[in-house]
Amino acid sequence: MEVISLGCRLNLSEGERIRAVLAEARDTVVVNSCAVTAEAVRHTRQAIRRARRARPDARLLVTGCAAEVERAMLAAMPEVDGIVSNAAKLDPRAWNAPVAPRPAERAHTRAFVAVQNGCDHACTFCIIPQGRGPARSLPISGALREVETVIAAGVREVVLTGVDLTSWGHDLPGRPRLGDLVSAILCAFPELPRLRLSSVDVVEIDPLLEDLIGGEARVMPHLHLSLQHGSDLILKRMKRRHLRADAMALATRLKARRPDIALGADLIAGFPTETAAHHAENLSIVRDLGIVHGHVFPYSPRPGTPAARMPQVDPLTIRRRASELRAAVRDTRANWLRTQLGQPAAVLCEADGTGHAPNFARVRLPANTRRGDIVTMIPDRIEEGLLA
Repeated sequence: MEVISLGCRLNLSEGERIRAVLAEARDTVVVNSCAVTAEAVRHTRQAIRRARRARPDARLLVTGCAAEVERAMLAAMPEVDGIVSNAAKLDPRAWNAPVAPRPAERAHTRAFVAVQNGCDHACTFCIIPQGRGPARSLPISGALREVETVIAAGVREVVLTGVDLTSWGHDLPGRPRLGDLVSAILCAFPELPRLRLSSVDVVEIDPLLEDLIGGEARVMPHLHLSLQHGSDLILKRMKRRHLRADAMALATRLKARRPDIALGADLIAGFPTETAAHHAENLSIVRDLGIVHGHVFPYSPRPGTPAARMPQVDPLTIRRRASELRAAVRDTRANWLRTQLGQPAAVLCEADGTGHAPNFARVRLPANTRRGDIVTMIPDRIEEGLLA
């Protein structure tokens, strides 16, 4: 049984759940697809073809966001035996396959725990609400059960994830905020050494959550912002709910309280109507925020979204601007890595001879370290983008 998960951390988390549920379906391959960009859909099609070549006799099923927004196209591929809707993919009954009697997910050093799904916002470039549906939250009791399960399996770091993570709780009784959930997890599991957040919205970080990020040692000093752009005009045309100043103010507050915090961000290059001046603002926010973990996306029009009807930037310019953004992130990251030399870091050891520090810097480990250990390292050099 094989699951191929593409795209976001939520998809990775769901892929592990699917693998556990279908552990007995030995001649089955599942492609858990992504549709965030046209390139992501292309990668999905490539993964389907590769999987069929590698497993010509297997039952090949497709789920995920592309299975919703590109259903007809994927269903028409001769390699595909069936489509499972994104909403049903964690329901064992949807697969029409042997189900493991007592599903147990594979133990990892880090586990993604999905506590939120869907999105109620209407960003003009985004097709994900079509693939994920409206926002919905896992209640605190359910989240605690999920965390308890992965801790029992030996996980040392939990990453809370969702499509719109910081909207967690708005659909629950009493409208709790994400800070309430993080606090509940920390109180319920004092033995959990590390808790990390996936992508967060700049203007949805509640006061309790900000306090925990700024002052709780078990909440990792690493925040990935759903930023998207550095120009206020482009942010407005994207229908984002923050402005550049909001991101700058958040970063200033957090760095004042926790100087070791490392910031990541999603950035889109070549959004419709983007001028050279807008692009310059996008480049400058990498430096001004100190973005050291960057995900750069060349804009691609998604069918049915408002941005697809706006005046488009030509593809060559989009690719060039994306390359310039990636170079800016590489430069900022290289400078940041140099500041980490000689600084003690508690590194969670992973299976490939590397691990991650609390600030998500990747570190090469000595040969005698064991997976799952947390060891203190004092890196003295940089090798191929890793501390060592």
